[in-house]
Amino acid sequence: MWIRMIAGFTAAGAMSLGALAHHSVGGNFDPGTTIEVEGEITGIHWRNPHVKFTMTVAGENGEQEEWEVETHSLSIMRRLAAADPFVEIGDRVRAAGWPALRSPRGLFVNNMLLPSGEEFVFRFSPEPADLRWSDRLWGTNDRWFAEAGDTSGAELGIFKVWSTTLAGGEGFFWLSEYPLTDAARTSFEAYDPLVDDPLLNCGLKGMPPIMGAPYPIEFVDEGDTIVLRLEEYDLRRMIYMESQEESPVPSILGHSTGRWDGDTLVVETTAIDYGYFTTNGIPLSDEVEIIERFTPGENASRLAYEITVIDPATFSEPVVMDKSWVWLPEVQIAPYECDEG
Repeated sequence: MWIRMIAGFTAAGAMSLGALAHHSVGGNFDPGTTIEVEGEITGIHWRNPHVKFTMTVAGENGEQEEWEVETHSLSIMRRLAAADPFVEIGDRVRAAGWPALRSPRGLFVNNMLLPSGEEFVFRFSPEPADLRWSDRLWGTNDRWFAEAGDTSGAELGIFKVWSTTLAGGEGFFWLSEYPLTDAARTSFEAYDPLVDDPLLNCGLKGMPPIMGAPYPIEFVDEGDTIVLRLEEYDLRRMIYMESQEESPVPSILGHSTGRWDGDTLVVETTAIDYGYFTTNGIPLSDEVEIIERFTPGENASRLAYEITVIDPATFSEPVVMDKSWVWLPEVQIAPYECDEG
């Protein structure tokens, strides 16, 4: 049997977990333990929300076991310079990562040793110390998040496709601590990711978590309405630039109204019926109000984002977070096609 378990995880692993919280990786896998498996690739599923591989691995009794190995989304894999699979069915590989909490033969892979002897490291800007078995890194995977491209000929304004960047934030806008009320803290501590995770079986993500993801977004001008297309879950947020009904029907994305403050699009959202501020258990009441500010840069390549969350039932004071996007001419919104399997 070639399965090896290593307790604990490195600082690099801790960084990866923080970056992956948007997909509730911490609720599906054990980041405190690393295991290694070796076997033959039998399936490649190059799709959202996570790229997956199946492998046959020799079990303790010598019989072949099928393992499911998953990793990042297609958007992140593209940022790691892996637009297409880097292995083929029949390849024998070694994989190291976090064991699944719901399956005895599941793994979130952080390193993979390829038949060529090169090693793929599934994280942003890998260092030599991140290599486990090889001294040869596959590719140039140093762009987990986008960097601004050539903006010559680009039109000003927000109506284009935007990709998440590290600049102006950490790619995701989440903070390390929040001013929780006693009731919110009690709810958070009672959260069980094995049962309560809202993303199980391709469950949809609502406001505000959907805005913290690394997938591309696109603003489309439809006159009295601005449509915000989100690649994650193929969602469409409607931003009404004219007054609407006084009592909108609550939904997971809420009811959004917009106005212009110079070049900045200011969006106010209420009637959110999602229940979670974060998908790792911080609650959200149905009285929450959210104010967003989208501000394009002068050179047409950058979009600054600020979000203010006001929810007295959850926070003792408003929570303000920020992140950035950049414009890359080659990026388009791709189908999400969430796979429950």
